[in-house]
Amino acid sequence: MEKTAWIVDDDRDMRDALAMMLTMNGYEVQQFPDVPQAAKVLVAGAAPALFLLDLNMPMVSGLDFLEFIRKRETWAHIPVILVTSESDETMIEKAIKQGADGYVVKPISLEQLKAAIFTAIERRRAVAGE
Repeated sequence: MEKTAWIVDDDRDMRDALAMMLTMNGYEVQQFPDVPQAAKVLVAGAAPALFLLDLNMPMVSGLDFLEFIRKRETWAHIPVILVTSESDETMIEKAIKQGADGYVVKPISLEQLKAAIFTAIERRRAVAGE
């Protein structure tokens, strides 16, 4: 599997920290400060092997982008992890019901991120019936 990841978060420091963690684990990372920019590249034909999305962003939320991804067969198989400061159980349940493969509350550690990625990949495999 190609190890590419897209980080969509309006917080530059968080994007940089996540990018560093992912790069240390062999991922090629692309960063986006908002959903419209990521969606534009996605619709143009590029797609990662993994998405890390912030939940609360201006213009379009990570949850809305998750819904957009899951509704299209082309991208539905891609693991999506929400990385957010939102720790409300209702929101976590909603995100999982909408197709999030993982949900990590900021601040996060490298170990938490690795575990979330592993779980997300395994969840997508199970959904795909592999």
